Order: sequence, then structure tokens, then C-alpha cells
Amino acid sequence: MAQYSDIGIDLGTSNVYIYMRGRGIILTEPAIVTIERDSRKVLAIGEDAQQMLGRTPSNILAIQPLRQGGITDFELTGTMLRYFMQKVIGKRLFSRPRAVMSVPSGVNEIEKRSIISVMFDAGMRRTQLIDKPMAAAIGAKLPIDEAYGTMIVDIGAGITDIAVISMGQIIISGMSKIGGDQFTDAIVRHLRRKHNLLVGERTAEELKINIGSVLPRQEQIFMDVTGKNILTGIPKTMRITSDEITEALDDPLQAFIESLHSALENTPAELAADVFERGIYFTGGGAALFGLDEAVEKALKVPCHVAPDPRNAVVLGCGEVLENPKEMSRFLEDGRKRYAARQ
Repeated sequence: MAQYSDIGIDLGTSNVYIYMRGRGIILTEPAIVTIERDSRKVLAIGEDAQQMLGRTPSNILAIQPLRQGGITDFELTGTMLRYFMQKVIGKRLFSRPRAVMSVPSGVNEIEKRSIISVMFDAGMRRTQLIDKPMAAAIGAKLPIDEAYGTMIVDIGAGITDIAVISMGQIIISGMSKIGGDQFTDAIVRHLRRKHNLLVGERTAEELKINIGSVLPRQEQIFMDVTGKNILTGIPKTMRITSDEITEALDDPLQAFIESLHSALENTPAELAADVFERGIYFTGGGAALFGLDEAVEKALKVPCHVAPDPRNAVVLGCGEVLENPKEMSRFLEDGRKRYAARQ
């Protein structure tokens, strides 16, 4: 039974996904913690904490302990991980399961050691790390072992990981600071500037998901949103159209395209030729933004493809490594040495 409690974790800036060997994805929760400002007492984690976003009194803070690919609060990250571990495994830790974890590119070596230490304290026997683009490529079932270049672009909330993989190795890797959060922030700024309407991140995120598009839709759609009128200070409801969201998203779109263009410029000629022939593959929650693949294809003249299940590609890749350890172990960084180095 112990072998079936091994878990794969995609530790993202906005969400945490957990896969259990033999069972598949068993947890998807927001990476949010609410605390009391003065005592730092933890009040809620995950979905419960997300419900408090934008609704908390001044003495309660809703915090994302990971931002833009890095850990901004080690203590809360540890608390959050322990909570999720207990939620999926419970107190039946006699087997001390193994974990395969993908972490954001912005996490440095010291932070990785701290995460592994936290996982050990949370009951893991051993934690091994995998590069997020590699996990995404495995989860998207891309032909990473073949002798040609495959470009994978994993669009997270805080950052976008970019990599070119050939013969089972990451040849070129990079990171763009344009992720889903930057598209959401652009909507907040646009409504404030154009309509004097102040909305929270959650409302802007709903606009992005429900009617957002980086290219004009053939048939315009709309959504009614309520925010605060900056001039009067009272609530105001407005009907926002998809074309208006397209206008709001243009600046982060151009920055995103420029980051991919730069990555292609830094890719060796033979591998770049492969990418131009076979295309760019998008994973991550941001890949679901309407028209994004088409807009990049138009700008860069490179075929673009969205993975069948982009949001879950990374955690599915971690799960694939768990299910096929002999074949996939070559993609892992062993966390035991990291943990030993910290003692």
C-alpha cells in the first residue's frame, strides 16, 4: 500500500496541484493563506482563504506566499504545504511516502533546500525535484527524447517558463515575468484608467476567464461587473465587452511575444529550425487565454499548439514520473543531498 501514497506536486504561484500514484490528481487548491496581521496566526488556507480575498478587515491579510516564481514567505509556504500534505495523506504517515515536486523557475537553491526540509517535516521520506518545463513536456506527452528541438512554454500565474528540449534534456531555458497575473493586472489598470472603476483581482480574473481574449472575437460578448467608482466612492455596475478586454490585454501580450522572440533568438540555429517547423507548445493555466496561440503564431510566424489539458500538464508530468520511475528517474534532481546539506 505504501507505493500508492507517493505523490507528485506542482507548486505554483497561484495554485497547488497534487497527484497520487495510482489515483491521479486528488487536489487542486489556491496557494493562498490568510493570517492575522499582528499575531500572524493562520486563519485559513487554500479554497477557504481564497473566499476571503478582497473581503478581509484591515487586521486580516490574504497572502500568496509565492509570487512571480519565487517564495516571498518561507514560513507560510511551509505551513501551506504541511496543510495540503495532511489533507491528502492524513496522519497515516507510517510509510513516509516519496514526493516528486515541480517548483517555479524563480526558486533558488536555498529556497529549494528549505522546501525539501519542509516536505520532510510534513512526512515525506524523500523529495525529488523536476524542472517545470520538463514536467510540462512529459505531461503534455511531447516527444522529448527525439533528436530535434521542442519548445515548451508553461504560462503560470506569476511567470512563464520557456525551454527548448532535445534528446531528453533542456538545451535552452529562460523565464518571462509575463504570466497570468500580469494580464489580470492590466484589466484592473484599464478599468481604473478608462472608467474610474476600481475592481479587485478576483473580479478582473473572472473577466479574463469569462470574456477575455487577446484578439477581437468574431462575436462580441460581455459581462456585468460591480466595482467602486473612484470619483464618488460608491459602488458602480458596468457592462464590459470582450473588445474592451482585448484592448486592455494588448500591452502584456506584446511583452509576452517579445519574450518568446528573444528566446528564439538565443536558440541554436538547428534547434530553432526545428521549432519553426514543428511549433511552440503552450501549457499552464495562462495557455487557456482565448486567442493567445493564434496571436503568437501571427506575430512570430511559428505554428503554436495548446496542450490538451494545459492547466494540469505539469502535475500530470510529475505523476508520469511516479508511475514509471525506472524510465523517468533520469529527469529528477535528488533532494536527499540537498536536505543532508542543510543539516
